[in-house]
Amino acid sequence: MGKFKKIVASGLASFMLMTTAPVAIPALSHTEAQAATSIGASLVEYGKKFMGVPYVFGGTTPRGFDCSGFTQYVYKHSAGISIPRTTDQQYKIGTAVSKSELVPGDLVFFKNTYRAGISHVGIYAGNNMVLNATSSDGIALVSLSNSYWGPKYAGAKRVVEYFDGFKDVPKTALTYDAITTLTDQNIIQGFDDYTFRPDEPVTRGQAAAIINRVLKGKPEIMSHFKDVPKSNRFAVDIAAIREAGIINGYPDKTFRPEAYMSRTEMAVIVQKAFELKLGNAAAASNPYAEIKSGYWAYEPIVTMSVIDKTGIFKTEKYYGDHRATREAFSAAIYNAMNAK
Repeated sequence: MGKFKKIVASGLASFMLMTTAPVAIPALSHTEAQAATSIGASLVEYGKKFMGVPYVFGGTTPRGFDCSGFTQYVYKHSAGISIPRTTDQQYKIGTAVSKSELVPGDLVFFKNTYRAGISHVGIYAGNNMVLNATSSDGIALVSLSNSYWGPKYAGAKRVVEYFDGFKDVPKTALTYDAITTLTDQNIIQGFDDYTFRPDEPVTRGQAAAIINRVLKGKPEIMSHFKDVPKSNRFAVDIAAIREAGIINGYPDKTFRPEAYMSRTEMAVIVQKAFELKLGNAAAASNPYAEIKSGYWAYEPIVTMSVIDKTGIFKTEKYYGDHRATREAFSAAIYNAMNAK
């Protein structure tokens, strides 16, 4: 897991994958920077969808981009980050970084292209490549070693800074590694006040989305539940999880995406999603006094304890009728992903 978490630089915009209060790190070692790139990587992945879109001077939409129109569009629509419109203005924001410290998502600037001075900008894509709007090929990847672009390199700015942890998830928390690992991998998100809100309950829709971000299922049928329109933000995930037989709907053809789930339901769907099986010895190691061997969810619940690497499920009672919290669900997913 990377040492640093990711967050929008203070004062630029709110971003729904926030971590802790801004404490800027002026310079990262190359190793640290390479370990903390998930937001930047998401920016690059989104930007690559527009490769081949033509260059249009003054263009700011997928019908045609100029260089700064492209970077502004990608930052805004991929990460919710507002940056200025022009190359000159973009060069004034963020933290300057050296070429050796570049990580995906950094803004890369060039000089003396169609005019003197800073005149072109792109997004560093890793491996010495820059994703940008070129007049010849439209949105394309170019190498910093390119005979044209290389000599015109003028510097780079980091708009996405790197910070350490959610302010309501201390490093001493049993679930710190689970939560930070899952947010590093964009499996679960935090909030724009730099909190994770570990005690908030998880809805059925959120659970489907979190699991499907791991499994990456692609449904064949979208419109199955009458209360999950295609416009629902979790519609694809809910459809995929239903087709996989992990979370089913109700007899009235509803899914109830805003309904909360119990810790017992959490155990059942996590066991199904990750196909976790208990051996006889493991099944006999039930630590929960209230969970008897004949209980319908005995194996899934005991599995939560057997695979637990956090300690959160190493308790005398399971409290299966309690709501599954964001913390407990994160720990369950983390444990399942690392189960052997």
